[in-house]
Amino acid sequence: MKHTMQLLISPSLRHVTVLPAKGFKEFVKVKVGSRRISYLMVFYLLLLFTFFLRFVFVLTAEDTIDGERKCSTLGCLGRKIGPRILGTQLESTVPEVIYQVLEEPTDQIEIEEGPETPQSLEEFMEEMKDTRPDAETFAVKLKAMVTLLEQRTRTAKIQEYLYRHVASSGIPKQLHCLDLKLAHEHSINANARLQLPSPELVPALVDNSYFHFVLASDNILAASVVASSLVQNSFQPEKVVLHIITDSKTFSPMQAWFSLHSLTPAIIEVKALHHFDWLTKGKVPVLEAMEKDQKARSQFRGGSSAIVANTTEKPHIIAAKLQALSPKYNSLMNHIRIYLPELFPSLDKVVFLDDDIVIQTDLSSLWDIDMNGKVNGAVETCRGEDKFVMAKRFKSYLNFSHPLISNNFDPNECAWAYGMNIFDLEAWRETNISEAYHYWLEQNLKSDLSLWQLGTLPPGLIAFHGHVHAIDPFWHMLGLGYQDNTSIPDAKSAGVIHFNGRAKPWLDIAFPQLRSLWTKYVNFSDKFIRTCHIKAT
Repeated sequence: MKHTMQLLISPSLRHVTVLPAKGFKEFVKVKVGSRRISYLMVFYLLLLFTFFLRFVFVLTAEDTIDGERKCSTLGCLGRKIGPRILGTQLESTVPEVIYQVLEEPTDQIEIEEGPETPQSLEEFMEEMKDTRPDAETFAVKLKAMVTLLEQRTRTAKIQEYLYRHVASSGIPKQLHCLDLKLAHEHSINANARLQLPSPELVPALVDNSYFHFVLASDNILAASVVASSLVQNSFQPEKVVLHIITDSKTFSPMQAWFSLHSLTPAIIEVKALHHFDWLTKGKVPVLEAMEKDQKARSQFRGGSSAIVANTTEKPHIIAAKLQALSPKYNSLMNHIRIYLPELFPSLDKVVFLDDDIVIQTDLSSLWDIDMNGKVNGAVETCRGEDKFVMAKRFKSYLNFSHPLISNNFDPNECAWAYGMNIFDLEAWRETNISEAYHYWLEQNLKSDLSLWQLGTLPPGLIAFHGHVHAIDPFWHMLGLGYQDNTSIPDAKSAGVIHFNGRAKPWLDIAFPQLRSLWTKYVNFSDKFIRTCHIKAT
């Protein structure tokens, strides 16, 4: 049945009257001051009326789409909005048996992959249309299909984590080639064995008027990117001193690279761990702890096969355990930052850099930050728009089910990040931070590695507890090795970007759109880079 309305406009355009077709005289009069405004009022009235009709249509459509309408348009509208206005709810039309089946523990029903279990939503819908089952059968079939798909998804996710673990733990052949080529060059070319720095620049190594940066790495290509990005973005490169610490096997090729690729006027120092006389087992408790840690990991972790075979733990827990097996977590190179006061006894302040970062701005302003007597200037990781990377608190890293942790720390305390840290060495020497670090490493070993899961950050959170000064997040953007949803404009606007995670920019598993932020500091025309087939993509 059609309903029409009459729209009457007076000759002077000063009155607009809306009349129903049946003659019931409801009208709206709009008095205006000029002909121009009358036109606008007519337009707005028609626009409002059109919107109202659409609103009624949306609210009543679901009552008519499947069959005959059981109420009038206004009746349906009242039924829809009435309960909402009165604060009541309509009774659910879902049979109770469906809730009962879906709430049953999964292990109480037999879930097996077979011809009777739908393999997709399309198959499920076809079967339901053909068989027209009762509510209980519908719920059982639905639960079987969803559970099966969850199991498949879990298996695929774990396999992905395992493959990423293997890919990130190994040394790419291109990087291995670079090490060998440079080691050979070191042995045959005197220019590849230069003293770094040159003798006349040695005093600058202990001069606190310079900006001192420390980089610990056994990855030559990664170290070259950190060094190049640091110097190229510095406003005063002649005031930059970069102390590179590496292991004994990488020292010769690392020295060869920086001898042949000068970053003048910046000052580069390359030293190996064995060049520090105090670095012996008797003086460095972490070495003994690392040996015990390696044995404990072998005994309690069971290797990657045992970790992946676990059918009860969630995929992200399995991923964390796989990451714990990474060789870097049992390397002194990863613990070296805890000995900065001993490594550089003459320096007052240093900025410690990880080798998976890229510097995109001048960092000299970091020396102007007032640390308020704190030791460690770091970016906090519990605040930010990215809820995956910037939602980390102590409970994200420490095991608060263990009384040693729960009795001493707050699970909701904000965590912070390694990767780009300002260390006030003068203030550090007045604390017991290093001793606390050793103590908690020992406690973790005595607790069968149950206080935390992996890495040097958890014991760092504990050792530096109460000694951290939060700095602006601009200085350190994290997560570029975990996820690819970081936007390029956001990444470019950060002072330092950090490829923490498995998808390192020098690996094939790196995120392509983010990798370009790292490769821009690699000279792909260099003869060593070309010979080892290191490419931008």
